[in-house]
Amino acid sequence: MADSAKKEAKKDSFWKSVKTEFKKIAWPDQKETVKQSVAVLCVSVVVGLLITFLDTLIQYGINFLTSIGV
Repeated sequence: MADSAKKEAKKDSFWKSVKTEFKKIAWPDQKETVKQSVAVLCVSVVVGLLITFLDTLIQYGINFLTSIGV
């Protein structure tokens, strides 16, 4: 019975620590969140376009090289 009391005390201590740590978090406001979300979307679109361009260029190069050999 003493073991279960110790486990319960550890569990309570853990959740109290979690609650304390969550109070320390500096959450961004709505304006900052929107700003960062737009930045992530823009970077994602640019990287996607870059990958598409490189893929098309490499595909064209491979097709060109394989057509020379025939």
